[in-house]
Amino acid sequence: MPASRPLRADARRNREALLSAARQAFLGGDTDAHVEDIARSAGVAVGTLYRHFETREALIEEVYRKEVDDLCAAPAELLAQHPPEEALRRFLLLVEHAAVGKGMSVVLESIMATDSPVFDEARARMADALSRLLEAGAAAGTVRGDVTGPTLLRALGGICGMRATEGWLTEARQITALLFDGLRHGAAGAA
Repeated sequence: MPASRPLRADARRNREALLSAARQAFLGGDTDAHVEDIARSAGVAVGTLYRHFETREALIEEVYRKEVDDLCAAPAELLAQHPPEEALRRFLLLVEHAAVGKGMSVVLESIMATDSPVFDEARARMADALSRLLEAGAAAGTVRGDVTGPTLLRALGGICGMRATEGWLTEARQITALLFDGLRHGAAGAA
C-alpha cells in the first residue's frame, strides 16, 4: 500500500484494531500468537491483516516500534513535569514496569542484541532519550555526568534479560534502585 495514500476511515479502524489486538497478545507474553488469532481478536479477516501487514514479522515490528516510540517520548514528558532526578527515577520505573510484560522484555532484549536495522534505529533512539535524561540530571547536579545513554540502555537491557530466573522481579526492582542510586552517587550537587 503506498505510503502517500491516506487510509479510508474503515481501513484505519481495522489497522488500529489489529495493532491493538497484536499489542495485547505480544506484550501480554504471547509472543507466538498466530495471525488468525490476532485477526479474530481484532474482529477482521486474516486477509485484512495481510493487506495492512505483509508478514507476521511486519506486524510485530509495528507493535514494538509503537512501544519504543512511547518509551522514547517519555523522557521529554517527564522532564517537562518533574525535576531531572525525579524524571530519571520515574523513567527507570516505567522501563521496569514495561519489562514485567514478557513481550516488552523480549523487545528490550532484542533492541540490545539484534543487528536488525529496525532495532538499530530503536537502540539509537532509546539511547538518545536516555542521554537527554542523564544530561538534564548532570546539568542540575543531581546525576553523575560520566554515564552515557547507551551504557544506561545496556544496563536496562540486562535487567530485562533477568526475567527467565525465579524471583526476577524482586531482583529487578532492587537492581533498578541500585542503578538509580549509582547514577546519583558522585553527582556534582550530591551532599
